Amino acid sequence: MNTFKSVKNISISLNTISSFLEILQEVFMIEKSIRYDIKGKKYIDTPAKYYFSDLGLRNARINFRQYEITHLMENLIYNELVIRGLLVDVGVVVLNTKNEDGKSQRKQLEVDFVCNEGSKRCYIQSAFRLPTEEKRKQELRSLIHINDNFQKFIITDEPIKRYQNDDGVIFMNVYEFLLDKDSLKV
Repeated sequence: MNTFKSVKNISISLNTISSFLEILQEVFMIEKSIRYDIKGKKYIDTPAKYYFSDLGLRNARINFRQYEITHLMENLIYNELVIRGLLVDVGVVVLNTKNEDGKSQRKQLEVDFVCNEGSKRCYIQSAFRLPTEEKRKQELRSLIHINDNFQKFIITDEPIKRYQNDDGVIFMNVYEFLLDKDSLKV
């Protein structure tokens, strides 16, 4: 709503935006992914994330103006997970920490995808590039704070061979993920 006001100088209500999103879902242009509190094991009523069902139609509709490769790769991974029959949510890991002054802080870390198929589950981070150790730690942070035994993955566009780190997180290339329908099976 604020973006419409500041960029386009248009006032638009939350109900109008919600109606547009519902229509886009009904015509299969976008899909809604709900946020899930991994530690609390419950869905949370915070803004959902939306993914385009067809990236080609998305790009054509916006005349190829917004080309953010990281978002496109995340959307591509989401679509592939849905095609594989998985139920896909956006995960949230809540951390209670203390700052330098000793005051309690509550931080929410996002897990790009919580994928469920019956009693099976896995967690996936989409990370286009991992150029520095700091970026690698950032992508790992939410995954290593999940205290269960389900498999955790980081999918990247970097030309790497699949490997598992000391924390049990599997790193793999996006092409391996897309081309091998069993890439999430351990």
